[in-house]
Amino acid sequence: MAWLKRIGLTALALILVGGVTAFAFQARIGMRLFERGTAQRMGVDNIAALNDGLHVGLCGTGSPMPNLDRAGPCNVVIAGKQMFVVDAGEGAGETLNVMGISPGKADGLLLTHFHSDHIDGIGPLMLLHWTRGSSTAPLPIYGPSGVEAIVDGFNAAYATDNTYRIAHHGAEVVPPSGAGGIARPFEMTGPATVVLERDGLKITAFTVNHDPIKPAVGYRFDYKGRSLCISGDTKKSANLEAVCKGVDILVHEALNPELLQKMEAAAGADGQAGAAKIMHDIQDYHTTPEEAAESAKIAGAGMLVLSHLVPPLPSRWLYAAFLGGAEGRFSGPIVVGEDGMMFSLPTGSKTIDRTRLI
Repeated sequence: MAWLKRIGLTALALILVGGVTAFAFQARIGMRLFERGTAQRMGVDNIAALNDGLHVGLCGTGSPMPNLDRAGPCNVVIAGKQMFVVDAGEGAGETLNVMGISPGKADGLLLTHFHSDHIDGIGPLMLLHWTRGSSTAPLPIYGPSGVEAIVDGFNAAYATDNTYRIAHHGAEVVPPSGAGGIARPFEMTGPATVVLERDGLKITAFTVNHDPIKPAVGYRFDYKGRSLCISGDTKKSANLEAVCKGVDILVHEALNPELLQKMEAAAGADGQAGAAKIMHDIQDYHTTPEEAAESAKIAGAGMLVLSHLVPPLPSRWLYAAFLGGAEGRFSGPIVVGEDGMMFSLPTGSKTIDRTRLI
């Protein structure tokens, strides 16, 4: 057995020598790894790799409740060569970049409503749209009437910073005309209205029930025979079920009351009466996973993707508890959304392809 001992000692010696060598050259090795990683990341353009079709990526599946794994509400929709972001919660622009999708290529931002968690990423998104793409025009920001005040506020907040960027980088890199955003309001005179129709893409806004928050809308996207809907924040909505008939994918918000009530009770027991009251109140203007599944069934959707998840889900082991009885109410696939997921609807097909960009 002596030979085994000698082999073990030799292996240990090699490991120690390797460790000492690696430590001695740590800075050089780190620099080499950084150079290689940077070269790979800077060249990533995951939009260019997409086939013609309708695609939806999840650039934020979280909520106002802290969750390090999920940015605030954000979806990115790509139709052919057009790209639109739907809502911009905190971290939305950064998550898009990590996904290999440049905010500089965005043709516009669509807001579902003006709750802070859906708009607090607008400033960074405007900045990245301008600086990443050397844009010569502001980011178009679509929303129901009232969006003008939101855009004016962000433009005012970033006006001084814009002057710094121009002075430092120069007008060729950051053209002054491309800074900020420009409001594109639309009127909701009925249950649905077409917001934009261009190059085969039709975007329809539809009213949802998020009372007392008004206006509140969702969006339907149609492109070359493929379709998807994004609910925005809402209670179970008959109008959503009607407007989203036959869509390939329904991206729907979801709140699990049973799990949230446990957080409410814990906050109350800890003396956090205000937090407990907020957790109680928000249960009456969101949709449960079971209700979202029912809406997907009524609409005849091909797939249900849950997003804007409340409460936070720090582990996938919680997904079954979060879904509750949803899988018994919709026969199609149900996906608990995660940041970085991408769903693709190729033209001339009925397939739904899934990829991960994070």
